[in-house]
Amino acid sequence: MSWETISLGEFLTLKRGYDLPETQRQDGDVPVVSSSGITGYHNEAKVEGPGVVTGRYGTLGEVFYLDDPFWPLNTALYVKDFKGNNPRFTAYFLKNVLSGIASDKAAVPGVNRNDLHARRVIVTRDSIQQDRIASVLSAYDDLIENNRRRIQLLEQAARLLYREWFVRLRFPGHEHVRIKDGVPEGWAKGIIADLGKIITGKTPSTKTPENFGGNIPFVKTPDMHRSRIIVETEEYLSEKGAATQSNKTLPMGTILVACIGAKLGVVSITCLPCQTNQQINAVVPRKDYLTHYSLFALTDIKPRLEAMGGGATMPNVSKTKFASIPVLIPPQIILQEFDGYAKILFQQIQLLNRQNSCLIRGRDLLLPRLMNGEIAV
Repeated sequence: MSWETISLGEFLTLKRGYDLPETQRQDGDVPVVSSSGITGYHNEAKVEGPGVVTGRYGTLGEVFYLDDPFWPLNTALYVKDFKGNNPRFTAYFLKNVLSGIASDKAAVPGVNRNDLHARRVIVTRDSIQQDRIASVLSAYDDLIENNRRRIQLLEQAARLLYREWFVRLRFPGHEHVRIKDGVPEGWAKGIIADLGKIITGKTPSTKTPENFGGNIPFVKTPDMHRSRIIVETEEYLSEKGAATQSNKTLPMGTILVACIGAKLGVVSITCLPCQTNQQINAVVPRKDYLTHYSLFALTDIKPRLEAMGGGATMPNVSKTKFASIPVLIPPQIILQEFDGYAKILFQQIQLLNRQNSCLIRGRDLLLPRLMNGEIAV
């Protein structure tokens, strides 16, 4: 395999993206890509596909490949000129080159494309080798994307059933139930505190490094943003760290709601014991059959949380305010029937999420070895 050391600018040319405020976006199917990926859609493209985009400010080190035309935002850099190289290979190559930036993003506020162009890199420009490497890695990504689509369909099925029964009120036997003041007879008007015990998370002392690095998941809002079901986290606590705040340990089946910050109202469910940071309020359902109903009911309160947050730079809904938000509580028999259907769907979602975690780890182990010629294909 022919590998050489050149400057990144000899291999590709990066260009800054284009400004497009949300107020100026028109309905369409053209992806709008920021430093964190696709953040919306527009009716006009700035760049033809295939394309490769990475962050210039904000989320650094992430690389996104697009087959179709797109609009890269000004927080991102996109590959203007592939210089004859395989675009898919280029995406993986750039991901590998920028991996150091991703791990040091707290210390790096932004990326200068001229600095990137000057960076010395080891790469192959052999088209056959590029095609083979891209084929190996893309096989992983194709499986991951297929699983993600299946997850979306399964979650959509559960959400549609929830809306049919608990929003449109077409639950089993609804034809024989009277509606009074918009509420079916036998249903209760309650508050979130009636669904279960509310626990606000906390971060163990960071002055004690031994509190971290174990195998107890420590959930933060970015973990929730990535997945509805928490199967893994970016950071883990040690047994010592978790023991310093044992009253914050959450069982599987706990509903997590982001109540501070830009991700206010994002909701996830745990599938293993964990702890969270202080930006998250957790609801531990008082009965198992409340689990999946609570998941969707708490998802529906996002607009209320945003209004309560006051539109501040760092919106914040306190535990007391959160606990007092009104919710409907249907009869136990209906909740049990719904939970039976939803549980089957979410078990499949959990399995697919775990498969994706394994695929991502496998791909990321292969990536640097393929990109430095250690493994030949």
